[in-house]
Amino acid sequence: MATFTVIIPYYQKEPGVLTRALRSIFAQTFEDSDIIIVDDASPYPAERELQGLSDAERSRIRLITQPNAGPGGARNTGLDAISPKTSYAAFLDSDDIWMPTHLANAHKALTELGGDCYWASMKADEDFYYHFGMSELIDEPGTRRVMEKPLVLELGDLASAMLKNWGFLHLSCMVIGRPIFETIRFEPKLRLAAEDVLFFCDCILAARRALLCDEPGAERGRGINIFHATDNQSPQFLKQQFNTWVALDQLEQRFSRRPNEVASITSYKNTARRQALWSQAGMLRRRKVPDLRMLMRWVVRDPALLMTAFQLGTGKFKTSR
Repeated sequence: MATFTVIIPYYQKEPGVLTRALRSIFAQTFEDSDIIIVDDASPYPAERELQGLSDAERSRIRLITQPNAGPGGARNTGLDAISPKTSYAAFLDSDDIWMPTHLANAHKALTELGGDCYWASMKADEDFYYHFGMSELIDEPGTRRVMEKPLVLELGDLASAMLKNWGFLHLSCMVIGRPIFETIRFEPKLRLAAEDVLFFCDCILAARRALLCDEPGAERGRGINIFHATDNQSPQFLKQQFNTWVALDQLEQRFSRRPNEVASITSYKNTARRQALWSQAGMLRRRKVPDLRMLMRWVVRDPALLMTAFQLGTGKFKTSR
């Protein structure tokens, strides 16, 4: 059995995207890995992407097909299918690619430092401008340099740093050990939203030792990225913001005894409310009917949405005067 199992949730409409991701796995300098691809009812089937592979490459892959459950549900399927002898699970989105030394760096840090939760940096580009390297966290309170080549940091309070700004964390750069992947799962009902942030939090809280590597582990490829394809004019946007609020509400419960963290989460929840309401106001301006059913569902769960709507309406009225 392999040291690493790579989990790829797959949902694409064009050929070549998955092949590119797989090539980046086969090019790793650390070769002891196998791959689980979860075809989440993809419009372009994953099986077609595997036809051009060699027998040796194909032998490293297990393909699972399932009804569409979203990226979190697909990743959970992959986690459930890992061999009992695998030591680490690594994630790779089908529209991303790994840098050649990603698994080698992860293996070195995790084995030499006794870690069970690891992130490398995400290589930024003009679309991922909000991602930043781990070295920018050096000034965080309690940060230690625990390895120099590659540079690996350990934060005294990683969860708190994440809540301030989680732009240094990305799933395609994440590796977790068996004690974590045997117990922690994504919440698939929160698809299109902050399900990854909630998963990050749960892994950090469960980890024996979480490590951050400054060397880039992945870069963004080009394919369907569901989250970034959902702008504020999309019919899915309101549902996305509601799911984001629900994820943040659950996150707030995990930090209920830490006032500073609760304050950060409260701010994010307010942002989700405002963005949701502005999107529905935009629909009215375009002479379209707002999603009243989803708004009512949100109000039942979160009555503060009404106060936010009143504040936004009052502010607009005062501005117009």
